[in-house]
Amino acid sequence: MSESESGRRCCSPSRAETARHVTTPVPSALPAGTQADNMVRIPGGEFLMGAEDGWAVPGDGEGPVHPVRLAPFRIDRCAVSNAEFQDFTDATGHVTDAERFGWSFVFAGLLPRDFPATGAVADAPWWRQVHGACWRHPEGPQSDVGDRAQHPVVHVSWNDAMAYAAWAGKRLPTEAEWEYAARGGLEQHVFPWGDELEPAGAHRMNVWQGSFPLHNTGADGWYGTAPVTTYPANGYGLHNMCGNVWEWCADWYSPTYYRSSPKDDPHGPSLGVQRVIRGGSYLCHASYCRRYRVAARSSSTPDSSTGNQGFRCARDDTAATPP
Repeated sequence: MSESESGRRCCSPSRAETARHVTTPVPSALPAGTQADNMVRIPGGEFLMGAEDGWAVPGDGEGPVHPVRLAPFRIDRCAVSNAEFQDFTDATGHVTDAERFGWSFVFAGLLPRDFPATGAVADAPWWRQVHGACWRHPEGPQSDVGDRAQHPVVHVSWNDAMAYAAWAGKRLPTEAEWEYAARGGLEQHVFPWGDELEPAGAHRMNVWQGSFPLHNTGADGWYGTAPVTTYPANGYGLHNMCGNVWEWCADWYSPTYYRSSPKDDPHGPSLGVQRVIRGGSYLCHASYCRRYRVAARSSSTPDSSTGNQGFRCARDDTAATPP
């Protein structure tokens, strides 16, 4: 197994990857926040997509850096929240993949110390197969989202995200749209705000601090997800484009796609096994995963769900003038 394949399992395992039964460390609980509910118009234009520097994760296919030209589009200012997803399920009766399968992946550190032994991902034992875990019960049946209405919805598969987007009259962003929006108008910088992880000592995203996976100092204020408007927005007014939760994109994933992808409005390979996820999550740490960057890419199967995986929607800009 390559370094990249192992890293993807660490970041966001696929549904088939469970193994032995193990126990878990203790979690922390932190307060909720608020959300702004609207979309932002992203102007069309050309940008340099991808990365080939020392930050790039080998095998992920972040390079070569290549020019991409996009038409204007709109994208959600924030990731879809639990409150918004609740509106969707109330209106449609949608049953998520995690609910249908009866389980989802939960980070071990968020489970009570006395939680029963569970299946784990062999190469990433901090990921536990928790029966009853779903978007309504993020850490299993003993948990709920009562105080997390404005946190990003998690335990949603690509299939679930697509269903929500269709109901909302939107769609998922393409991978190119996602990266263009995440960059916030900056060219070839590491993060949405520049190249420093913590400019002037300020935390700008929700990632792991300390020694992964056993000790998180919580220096950024969060252990687990943070509200969708936490931290300053990027240059386009978008919140949490890096860190907090991975976000589904529309595209199939291929590590070689950038070698021959079209310049104008690329939509990913025509076929695949896994869908693209972008942005990293609250579990990202430089010691094992540097995917909390705007150019970083990962993937998971369309039916997979985890406690660090959500989404935001996009929409064509119908007011755009044809070239």
